Amino acid sequence: MTVSHDIIKSLQRTEKSALYEPKGQYLFLVDKKANKIQIKRAVEEIYKVKVQAVNTFISHGKLKKVRYQLGRTPDYKEAVVTLKEGQKISTT
Repeated sequence: MTVSHDIIKSLQRTEKSALYEPKGQYLFLVDKKANKIQIKRAVEEIYKVKVQAVNTFISHGKLKKVRYQLGRTPDYKEAVVTLKEGQKISTT
């Protein structure tokens, strides 16, 4: 069994994630192998909130040129977590 902190890597604080917060949604960087149920349980355990829905997507790495060779940035998985009405995660 995995630990909640292994599933949730970080809470994303970007301009894109700032658009979600007024709707009660938060953007998390999560483990690529985690499913929606594991993500929901981990967020509820770590932040002590009730989760209504979880939407996930995988962002594929991009090709980058490093000197004379091509390199690739890693793939990563993000989750948009919608909290129940009245719930909030303090981001400070």
